[in-house]
Amino acid sequence: MADNNDEIQVVPGTKQFENMIFKLNHAVTPDNLGVLNYNGNQLAAVQDGLYAMPAYVTDKFNLFFIVSQLVENDWVIAFSNATIENGNEITDLSEPMTTGKGLNILGQQSPDDANHLLKYFNTLAQANRGEWRMVERPDDDNGKSKK
Repeated sequence: MADNNDEIQVVPGTKQFENMIFKLNHAVTPDNLGVLNYNGNQLAAVQDGLYAMPAYVTDKFNLFFIVSQLVENDWVIAFSNATIENGNEITDLSEPMTTGKGLNILGQQSPDDANHLLKYFNTLAQANRGEWRMVERPDDDNGKSKK
């Protein structure tokens, strides 16, 4: 995250962290897919402008990177859960979730793997490949309900 005195510190594992998205600084193209490799895996095109890659897969829980222009014109890394049949066939992906929400969910399953993933994102940020951003979610009124 940028060094800014007005910046709010958002800690992984908190409800606020679920509103964090990792925005890439450049569009994803077939020529630069390799810079986003994680844990020996590479992004694969799911459809035009949408890429996926496993982040964490066990028999009971999985989390996949989803990379696309999901927020306005910005390329972002979000997460999705997959339906896996016959041991290795991905037949469906859930609706994308924010990067922070995916990390929080993974943290409940495997804190070590969540920390490893967080380091991956921090390495991308240090290499100027992307940055953390807070997104406003329509279903989140920050507790300011107008009843």
